[in-house]
Amino acid sequence: MKKILGIGNALVDVMTIIEDDEILEKFSLPKGSMTLVDAQKSALIKETTSGFKKAFTSGGSAANTIHGLAKLNTNTGFIGSIGSDKTGDIFEEDMKKAGVNNILLRRESVTGTAVALISRDSQRTFATHLGAAVELEADDLKKEFFKPYDILYFEGYLIINKPLVVEACKLAKQNNMEIAVDLASYNVVDANKENFIEIIEEYIDIVFANEDEAKSLTGLEPVKGLGKIVDMCNIAVIKTGKEGSLIQRSEELIKVGILPVKCNDTTGAGDLYASGFLYGYAGGLELDKCGSLGTLLAGNVIEMIGARIPDEIWPGIIKKVSKIIKE
Repeated sequence: MKKILGIGNALVDVMTIIEDDEILEKFSLPKGSMTLVDAQKSALIKETTSGFKKAFTSGGSAANTIHGLAKLNTNTGFIGSIGSDKTGDIFEEDMKKAGVNNILLRRESVTGTAVALISRDSQRTFATHLGAAVELEADDLKKEFFKPYDILYFEGYLIINKPLVVEACKLAKQNNMEIAVDLASYNVVDANKENFIEIIEEYIDIVFANEDEAKSLTGLEPVKGLGKIVDMCNIAVIKTGKEGSLIQRSEELIKVGILPVKCNDTTGAGDLYASGFLYGYAGGLELDKCGSLGTLLAGNVIEMIGARIPDEIWPGIIKKVSKIIKE
């Protein structure tokens, strides 16, 4: 089984259920997107939603994926930057408990938070204050961080610091690692399209995207967009919501269906899909099984509120994983 290293924004998610979308309009948050906010706006959103139902978990896109992989007993590591505060402690302990090898740099700034506003239709909209997470720089990365691992996985949100992404990719390739990226959010792709294309063509082996992100990158609908992305890398995966997912490697095209479950919150669906897919890939499985494992984990997390599957659910998932592998 290949070992997987993640790098991303180390955040604590503040999962907040909203009654209607009025609050999204009030704070100019495009529904379904991730919007970066400053400390003042983040505090105001938290104050405005103080009476709403909430849950706190460690988060950040790549951290969610690595956490899921660790729960599947994969050898994992995570590079990130957190504050020297209680919020940072929450992040570190949660990842450590899952079995992740933490490579965390402590800062004087506050730990970043992502307020996830969950609408009645289960769409989630993130107002993210990166805090200490954004202080991770290219110079922080060391060759020894990468040596024990075979695959590097990073979140597209890091593209705002292109030198960091380039350095991580260079160190990974020097270590003969494969590299996977999730494009993160359509508005992030819109603002950084050329940088994404440059990095994918130069370094990336596997690209994960949803329909909106793929269209932002390629200007095309899923099937045609898939073909354009796979021209830039080895494997392209487009998650098509209720339609399942599409996977392509060269001329091999695979369609994977969905798991019939009740969707309560889409937060973490893409992140946990990547967990399942990469688990299968790291174990040398065929792409259809990788997709099925991704679907299994995504289907389980959308039944929950937040981007974490409760500990008591994992034994049942692991049994289903074994069944998929043996089929």
